[in-house]
Amino acid sequence: MTRAELTDALRAIVGPRGVLSRASELLPFSADGLPTYRLPPSLAVLPSTRQQVIDVVRLLAREQVAFVPRGAGTGLSAGALAQDDAVIIGLNRLTRIISVDPVNRLALVEPGAVNVSLTRAAAPHGLHYAPDPSSQSACTIGGNVAENSGGPHCLKYGVTLNHVVAVTVLLPNGDITTLGGAGGETPGYDLLGAFVGSEGCFGIALDVTVRLVPNPQAVRTMLADFMSIAAGARATSAVIASGILPAAIEMMDGPTIRAVEDSIYAAGYPADAEAVLLIELDGLEAGIDDEVHRVEAMCTDAGARTVRIARDDAERARLWQGRKKAFGAMGRVAPALVVQDAVIPRTRLPDVLRTIHEIAARWNIQVCNVFHAGDGNLHPNIPFDPNDADATDRVHHAMREIMRACVDAGGTITGEHGVGLDKLEYMPLIFSPASLDAQCRLRTVFDPERRANPGKVVPVHACREWLAAPATRARA
Repeated sequence: MTRAELTDALRAIVGPRGVLSRASELLPFSADGLPTYRLPPSLAVLPSTRQQVIDVVRLLAREQVAFVPRGAGTGLSAGALAQDDAVIIGLNRLTRIISVDPVNRLALVEPGAVNVSLTRAAAPHGLHYAPDPSSQSACTIGGNVAENSGGPHCLKYGVTLNHVVAVTVLLPNGDITTLGGAGGETPGYDLLGAFVGSEGCFGIALDVTVRLVPNPQAVRTMLADFMSIAAGARATSAVIASGILPAAIEMMDGPTIRAVEDSIYAAGYPADAEAVLLIELDGLEAGIDDEVHRVEAMCTDAGARTVRIARDDAERARLWQGRKKAFGAMGRVAPALVVQDAVIPRTRLPDVLRTIHEIAARWNIQVCNVFHAGDGNLHPNIPFDPNDADATDRVHHAMREIMRACVDAGGTITGEHGVGLDKLEYMPLIFSPASLDAQCRLRTVFDPERRANPGKVVPVHACREWLAAPATRARA
């Protein structure tokens, strides 16, 4: 079947407005939230029903055509970009929240349901969906499942994997299977655990059953400001060591603070500070204020100039807006941004942050740090002008050194953004050849022909066996 014939066949399934083939129509699909990769696809199909998704995948399976599942495109690893004539399958029209079960605290949603919409649907029942990526106002549950997304509150509540109980999966060959179960643990191997975080390489989620958690009785949000990042890191370590488990501990450095305060997302952070900690405690009303006083004392002892407690929900929302929109605020600094999310042991925060500062100085670049301090998930962001070849080269050299420093400190290369295309070269830093080969073999269980999201996660040279169709052999 020629590409023109394939396009006509797809239009017969989803309708003429559900297939995009002109360059101008495909431009939004050429990148995700990481602006440093551009790969325009040749075709994108946008099914609007579950059956249309099934029919599209089965057609592509018959024709041996590779595909890339895509949600809202907010990912930060170039994981939803098409290579080797793969077809983009956009799932953002499947937005239904099928059911909310307040008794069993479960919700059943389609993959295109927006993260924050689920919490809004659960709110009348006194419940919410805990994983809250910074892009939660746009990102989809299906994309969250693909990336095993986290967010500020994963320190206490866990990442997406901890809240997904079942997924109906459309395999790349068109078969449908259910992984996990709404009733709890299922016998046999944990294939649900393998699917969550598989970055679209194992198939497509047709629907997802997630846990909902009760809203806490009390919430206290605190902002502590420091004149050094090291002091903020000491405060973080002290709080964690005390046995208190905050819902979130987020840190922003001076350049990030000033970018936020100069933007429409200004949150009232002190612009002369070199670091702020946003600390949130939640739980029972009884005893929470005692914990607040203890955390306040620990921040002061570590060198905080001031510790402010949000007076009401409006001030709390404003403080969080500054943190969650920090990436967007970086657009005031430079037209492009390299974003990473290495994870290191919390005890190594001061050392690694100092190393990052030294690397930035050596390569004459600016690094803006905004990260989940409570669990050591760093986001060293480098704003730069992609039209400046020299600057671009220096940025890439610096980022490689930063990632190596994080791994050498006992860390890993990603906490929530995924590997995608962006971190392929770093995989051998943390996995042996045998481990990489095992990942390839696991992928083969779900997708023997490697047609689902080809070119992502595992470098092709790491796979000892290669059974893919010719069109998808460029990468694993």
